[in-house]
Amino acid sequence: MPRAYTIATAALALGTSVKWLDNVLSHNRVPGVAQERQGISRRLTVEALLILALAVLLIQELGLPTSKAITLAEGLTRNDGRYSAHQGLNLNLDLASFRLQLLERLENAVEIAPIPKRGRPPLDKTGRLN
Repeated sequence: MPRAYTIATAALALGTSVKWLDNVLSHNRVPGVAQERQGISRRLTVEALLILALAVLLIQELGLPTSKAITLAEGLTRNDGRYSAHQGLNLNLDLASFRLQLLERLENAVEIAPIPKRGRPPLDKTGRLN
């Protein structure tokens, strides 16, 4: 099974907020995102992060709506960084370099991302949850 990353780590690597990323994943299907039942945190593979990083780039540089940016990003990853529209628009991206840059950002994000706490919070001296 490929390595999977938390939302917090992914948001750091993508340069977005956790809330934005969580909202995007709540409203869009992205291959490589493990979504289970409520209460189980999402896990993202490197492939999902690549699609999301491309989508962020397309949103910021071209002003595309999020759902269209994700669809276009999926096409770019499937076609080695190339996309051709029927009307003659051609996009080319050095996908290998883009992926390497993402992996470097991801490596840094893993070091500083908060580790999600599991279980119940500890009780304080009064018997109440913190």
